[in-house]
Amino acid sequence: MSFEFIKKLPTPQEIREKYPLSEELAAIKKARDEEIRKVFTGESDKFLVIIGPCSADKEEPVMDYIHRLAKVNEQTKDKLIIIPRIYTNKPRTTGEGYKGIATQPDPEAKPDMVAGLIAVRKLHLRAIEETGLSAADEMLYPENWDYINDLLSYVAIGARSVEDQQHRLTVSGFDVASGMKNPTSGDFSVMLNSVYAAQHAHHFTFSGYEVRTTGNPLAHTILRGAVSKHGNCVQNYHYEDLVRLSDMYASMDLVNPATIVDANHSNSNKQFKQQIRIVREIMMSRQFSGDVKNLVKGVMVESYLEEGSQKISDHQVYGKSITDPCLGWEDSEKLLYMIAELNK
Repeated sequence: MSFEFIKKLPTPQEIREKYPLSEELAAIKKARDEEIRKVFTGESDKFLVIIGPCSADKEEPVMDYIHRLAKVNEQTKDKLIIIPRIYTNKPRTTGEGYKGIATQPDPEAKPDMVAGLIAVRKLHLRAIEETGLSAADEMLYPENWDYINDLLSYVAIGARSVEDQQHRLTVSGFDVASGMKNPTSGDFSVMLNSVYAAQHAHHFTFSGYEVRTTGNPLAHTILRGAVSKHGNCVQNYHYEDLVRLSDMYASMDLVNPATIVDANHSNSNKQFKQQIRIVREIMMSRQFSGDVKNLVKGVMVESYLEEGSQKISDHQVYGKSITDPCLGWEDSEKLLYMIAELNK
C-alpha cells in the first residue's frame, strides 16, 4: 500500500472542546458576519478589504499585523470592513514547498498536522479575542473545515480548487460569505458555474456523513487574473472585465451578484507594489459606473509588516513573507485610508 498512516488526527469536536469559542466572542463574530452579509445583499455601502500575508507563517508577527489593522479598522469603520487575511494553508502548484501553518506550524521543522490544526485554531481565536476581527481563510482541504468553521467570517476557494466538485458542494453548506476564484485559465464561465453550484442545495457525503445542504446565497466570484497557454499573466480587473462579468451574472440564475478583486497574483504578475495602482483603478471604475459599483464589493491585498519576501532560514526578518511578496505596512496603511476616501 502506498500510504503510510502516521497518526490518527483528533476530531474537530475534540479540538474545539479544548480550544472553545466563548459566547462573548461568538457574538462578536456573529455581528461581523451580519455586517459582511449586508454588503453582499446590497443593504450596506461599506467596502470590504481582505488584507494580510500571503501565508500566516508565525503567530506573533501575524498578530502584530492584525493589531495594526484593528486600529485602522476603527478609524475607517464608516466606510470599510477590514477582514484580516489569515491564510493557514498554502496551495502549491507542484506540491513542493511550504504548505502553511496547518501542515507545518514551524516553517523550519518537519510537518506536524496535529500541531498545525491546533495552531490554526489558536491563531484565529486569538485574532477575535484580542482585536474583535474575525478573519478570512482559504479552504484548501474541505475535510479541515469543521476545525475552524465557527471562527471564520469569510472563506475563499482558490483557483486550483474551484473546479473541484467537493469544494463547490461543501461551500453550499456554509453560512458565511464565500468567494470562488476564477481558475488559472481565467474562464469566467467556470467561475460562475462554481458560484451556481455553491448557491444551490445538494445531497452528498461530507466528513463521514451523508449530508444535505440548502445552498449559500453569499457565494460570489473573485477575480485574480489568469495565465495564458504561453505562461503569460492576463489581467481581469479592468473596467471592461468588470462590465463583462456583470453582464454574465445577469444571464444566470444567481442571487446577490458580487465580485471581490484580488489585486495580486496574476492581476499584478506578482509585482506586489502594483497592488496600489490596481486598487486605485478598481475604485475609479466603481465611481464611473453604477453597475460596476454594485458588483465590486471589495478587494484582496497581500500585505505584511515588511515588504517583499524571503526564503525560509534560521535568520528570517520578522514579519516578512516566506511565500509570495507582499506590501509592507507603511504602504498598506496608506492604501487602506485611500480606499476609504475613494469609497463614495
